[in-house]
Amino acid sequence: MTAPLFRDPIHDGAADPTVIWNRAEREWWMVYTNRRADAPGPRQSWFHGTDLGVASSADRGASWTYRGVIPGLEWEFGRNTFWAPEILWHEDRYHMYVSYIRGVPAYSGRDTRTIQHYTSPDLVRWDYHGPISLDTRQAIDACVHPKPGGGFRLWYKDSAAGQHTYAADSEDLYAWRTVGPVITEIPHEGPNVFALGGHTWLVVDAWDGQRVYRSDDLETWERRGTILDKSGSRPDDQGPALHADVVVHPHRQEPGGPGDSATIFYFTHPDREGRDEATYTDRRSAIQAATLRVVDGTLVCDRDADDEIDLGIPDD
Repeated sequence: MTAPLFRDPIHDGAADPTVIWNRAEREWWMVYTNRRADAPGPRQSWFHGTDLGVASSADRGASWTYRGVIPGLEWEFGRNTFWAPEILWHEDRYHMYVSYIRGVPAYSGRDTRTIQHYTSPDLVRWDYHGPISLDTRQAIDACVHPKPGGGFRLWYKDSAAGQHTYAADSEDLYAWRTVGPVITEIPHEGPNVFALGGHTWLVVDAWDGQRVYRSDDLETWERRGTILDKSGSRPDDQGPALHADVVVHPHRQEPGGPGDSATIFYFTHPDREGRDEATYTDRRSAIQAATLRVVDGTLVCDRDADDEIDLGIPDD
């Protein structure tokens, strides 16, 4: 795979990617938090005031072209903050759940954080439906997956409750009911849920790699190790993999027998040492990708493997 897979050419702070098939353009789109690594502002304002950046791929994910930012998301006055989009297609439209903070705070964690709901026919024109109702005012990092018996479950980070993953349920993707805590053993963020190799997997970003959990019912989760915690050798692939998204490609049969594989997209701070974020060098980030496989019931990922990315062409 090309490494880095993508860097934002405007602010060089691409983070929190979500990858979705654009039915209108017949291309894969990556929508991401457009952090402003080059911003001169005080303290942590550099990762506030962010748009949602867009890159597209016409070659099944092998290369990506910057396309701009999603317009028309503002619903109140001012320059505001959009983070960590989650996008899925259901019936005849896209649904986006995006983390939102009013304004451009100089400090992180003192602000109200909500998850806002939008719908679109084409990933460009978005209709605003307001914040989803949750039992917190500190919710970010949405992930949505269908439930086995019908309806949908949303996982999110509750920053006010130990930075743990909580869940909510919906029958129609509009009205949500909080279910409660899901993963509470350590602080973390960026939950992502996907089905692969006969199981459902949850990965979370605990800032030391992607911690892995497995479930067969979306209710009980078993810890199954950590992936992408050690630095890779590819350009800009140093440090733990941060806030990931997964695209499963059932069109690819793995050597040795039937089974699906997947591509995990994540971002890195390749030049950062520790948690320092004072300079452009510390702040800049890169999007990377690697192949996921299930081996003997365990999720494995070699970020240095000589794989080619192939997301396929979905059957619309």
